[in-house]
Amino acid sequence: MNLSYFIAKRISFKRTGGFTGTIHRIAVASVAIGIAVSMISFMILGGFQNEISDKVFSFTGHFQVQRFMSGNAFEESPTSKLSDFYVDYPQNEWIRHVQTYAHKPGLLKGDEEVEGVLMKGIGPDFDSLRFKDSIIKGRFIQFSDSAASNEIILSKKIADKLMLDVGERITMYFVQEPPRFRRFEIVGLYETFLENFDDKIILGDIQTIRNLNGWTDDQVGGFEVFVQDPSRLDELEEPLYESLDFDLKLIKVTDKYLEIFDWLILLNNNVYIFLGLILFVAAFNMVSILFILIMERTQMIGILKALGAKNKQIRRVFVWNGIRIIGRGLLLGNAISLGFGLLQQNFKFISLDPQSYYMSFVPIYWNWPIFLILNLSVLLVTTLVLFIPAMLISNIQPIKAIRFD
Repeated sequence: MNLSYFIAKRISFKRTGGFTGTIHRIAVASVAIGIAVSMISFMILGGFQNEISDKVFSFTGHFQVQRFMSGNAFEESPTSKLSDFYVDYPQNEWIRHVQTYAHKPGLLKGDEEVEGVLMKGIGPDFDSLRFKDSIIKGRFIQFSDSAASNEIILSKKIADKLMLDVGERITMYFVQEPPRFRRFEIVGLYETFLENFDDKIILGDIQTIRNLNGWTDDQVGGFEVFVQDPSRLDELEEPLYESLDFDLKLIKVTDKYLEIFDWLILLNNNVYIFLGLILFVAAFNMVSILFILIMERTQMIGILKALGAKNKQIRRVFVWNGIRIIGRGLLLGNAISLGFGLLQQNFKFISLDPQSYYMSFVPIYWNWPIFLILNLSVLLVTTLVLFIPAMLISNIQPIKAIRFD
């Protein structure tokens, strides 16, 4: 048996009481709190990033393709579904889905209020399954092959302003020359908590916009492109651009809504700074605690040296002791953080102000590679710093150590 490891086990806090046991428990608690707080931070950060990104992408796709135009920024110039890009996109395996859209501004008139809105025309190819989590009341639009549907979905924010609800009918006046209007039935309410959408966007049938603009059945305002792997947006931008027709332009959604995605990147930086502080505190605590343990075991060190033990063997005793403390701390910290994650994911007991955080509860994301890297980082850094106080053992004289009190 390894002598150093055997002695380390004998002086562990399970076999000792009083001061030494207390020091061991403080050391385990400091490591556990550090790793638990770090893992919970990454869970929440990943949850925020995924939740907000999914809300934006479900509404807009990862890329938008439309014609070059000048003039009214609220409406697109028509492009055709017979374009080479739309016909050939299934050949690109990294494209998961492409859906058509068009926008048209107008005024919604309630019984007492009028609200300026932007109708987003969508069709049967719209990814309603991805969007369904944002629908809080009612149902999705039902499309007809023979005529434009008169069904629309409002944001809860717009519905509250106009004092409207699901099942009611409303008139929308469209901004064009001459002005025209349509009567719609509200079949659903959505809520993303994102001002870019909730403040102005309503969903309707793209055929309505075709009829108002005098477009043919193959004409649309643009295409929304979903890729298989959203983490590769920067990498896929160039090949997607190369596949476009000469009169089409490419818009990356992360650039279009830069303020949202810049905020998410800023959150990343805060967590990494926080992680650095946690590692520093954990390392400092382990050094301090090992210094205390060495001082408390000075007589034992003197006796071991008197019996012929080498400095290297005695150092290993305290390094093994420190590793056991770190291991117990990591196990306890992981149990705390994983338990918190499961409880929050299932019961959502921590709520948020959606006006400030774009969601009503703290989201959780299970990023197992990050958790593994985090545990290994704490283990590696704290184990390495254990050798700093252990070097003190070389300066301890056996006679003085045995007499030490």
